Amino acid sequence: MTNSNDTDDQIVYAKIHPSIGIARVGNSTKDDGFYVGPQVSSPPPKDPGEYRDDTGALKREVAEFRIYGYDANGRVVRELSMDESTSIDWTVELANHKAAWYNFELALDIPEAITAKPSTRRNADIKARSELSITPGPRTINTRDSYGPEYQFKSGTFMGIAVSLGELRTDPVGRLLMFGGLGKSASIDGKPPTTFANNDGWYDDTSDGPVTATVILNGRELEVAPAWVVVAPPNYGPQQKSVRTMYALMTDLAINAGQLPAPTYPSFQHDIFPVLQAMCDLQWMNSGFAAGFGHGSPQHFLDPDYIRRLSAPGDTYAELRRTVANAFRHPGREDISMNLWPWVYGDAMNVPMPPVTNAMNALTETQLAMLEYWAQGKFESDYDPGWQPPRSIAEVPVREQPAELDKAALEFCLADAFHPGCEMTWPVRHATMYSEPYRWRHRDETDPEPDYGTTLTPKEALSYNGPLYAQFPGSITRWMAIPWQTDTASCRSGYDPKYDPYLPTFWPARVPNQVLSKRNYDKVMDQELPREERIAAYQQRSDWDRTLGVGYDNQLANMIDHFPEMGIVEVRPGITGDRDFPSMMQVEDRGGQEMTKEERYQTDRDMRRELRSQKSSRQDK
Repeated sequence: MTNSNDTDDQIVYAKIHPSIGIARVGNSTKDDGFYVGPQVSSPPPKDPGEYRDDTGALKREVAEFRIYGYDANGRVVRELSMDESTSIDWTVELANHKAAWYNFELALDIPEAITAKPSTRRNADIKARSELSITPGPRTINTRDSYGPEYQFKSGTFMGIAVSLGELRTDPVGRLLMFGGLGKSASIDGKPPTTFANNDGWYDDTSDGPVTATVILNGRELEVAPAWVVVAPPNYGPQQKSVRTMYALMTDLAINAGQLPAPTYPSFQHDIFPVLQAMCDLQWMNSGFAAGFGHGSPQHFLDPDYIRRLSAPGDTYAELRRTVANAFRHPGREDISMNLWPWVYGDAMNVPMPPVTNAMNALTETQLAMLEYWAQGKFESDYDPGWQPPRSIAEVPVREQPAELDKAALEFCLADAFHPGCEMTWPVRHATMYSEPYRWRHRDETDPEPDYGTTLTPKEALSYNGPLYAQFPGSITRWMAIPWQTDTASCRSGYDPKYDPYLPTFWPARVPNQVLSKRNYDKVMDQELPREERIAAYQQRSDWDRTLGVGYDNQLANMIDHFPEMGIVEVRPGITGDRDFPSMMQVEDRGGQEMTKEERYQTDRDMRRELRSQKSSRQDK
């Protein structure tokens, strides 16, 4: 990277991007056992095997942070790197407060929370609450291409047990590389996990915290807008996006808060098509989506002729656009049917499904508004089947790189059911959390959060200066399941088999439900086999969680130790020009013996019993 002294005088402040970076745990301990997370919103797929090291261990996903200089008009001037004219001191502070926080029963900002029991403390019998928090303190790094023990977050403890939360590194030009933990979860008393979110005595090595920097440019110190890093569970569907991504949720939040303009003339290519594409891509993660939106299905939006009609301007296909738009759930119309799109559970889901609007998920208000404009014909008909988005951040103009980095990190985070969720949960949909779009407020260490006592009510959670305002290390992930593996093992699909054994679903973009196994993929690609046998193999989907054994409690326990062995859904070549098979497929990289119907029934029955138990535990006193 070259210095630009002729433009440096224009730089009056700087910002760290992405504003919210995502790192993910993995168990690889090799020096090269990591990869940098998405930096563009449509990255190319990695080659099969790239998510594991040469021993088969799961690589960690690393969050890379960069600093950009801005002029007085808020325009990007250039990226700032460590060089002769610029010094950068990166500081990160991680923490994990899960065990010291409150039990998760349901999102505290939905109507159902008002009549539920207050949330009680996790590990309520432990008086020394600070012993439950893993707080290694801050680490600072200020040289290029550096790593070492002094940059590791190893000094934190849980009830006297040392727990490492990750480490800092820098690349050859001084960008920050933020590594999370190795996926270590354990119990201090050896008791097995019993529930999806609240297992007393347990800890894990996920975390979060502020990312700050001190920048001296040509002898003058710049004000630098800080960022945040969230260390989350692995991404088992690295090429998938949810129909409602975290980026879409935060964009909608900023629009409703008046921080961003509301779109009134959407682009088909950039605003409408991504929603339709996400519906189709979930065919690789859930059997119901495969039947409804997969290759060759009635609503396979990626079919060239279908997408040509959907993207056409004028009145010729106006009714087609209207029927598609009307098929999406619209909370403003009090839509409560499970038949509407997307087929994804919401915050208030239960068995049987309650007749409330937030029992099922919906697109954001902004997404629904853009669909309405599209249905009315008020959209830019700019679909280009040959268009290629930037495949790396280097292909993006410098002035657009900060926004692209912000978007890419959040596009691969879920805003599906906050129950509690994968990377983060319901507090992030509150504008009080933000200093600007996509950037959280930081709490001053001289202004500690008040003690909310032995219980937390919705009123307290939503109160002024409550937990939904400025944030501090560990305050994002504390709302999540402990350990994370129990929630990942619990998110299923088709909880009511009398309605549908595969739909609705929880978090298919991150945690697969049913997948195309490597065994069946090999059959599909074997053109020596009878065609009907190949078609049958393609149509068959295998339960992703089959490797965890039979029974809910058994699966919770096995996920703790065997999470790195769970299948990663990877992109592989398909068959071009064949009506029965797509040209690209997504395939589980490893798996196990198929469950029998009786074994699946037993496991699903146990899961439904757990749901009923959750409902009972949060009923009125």
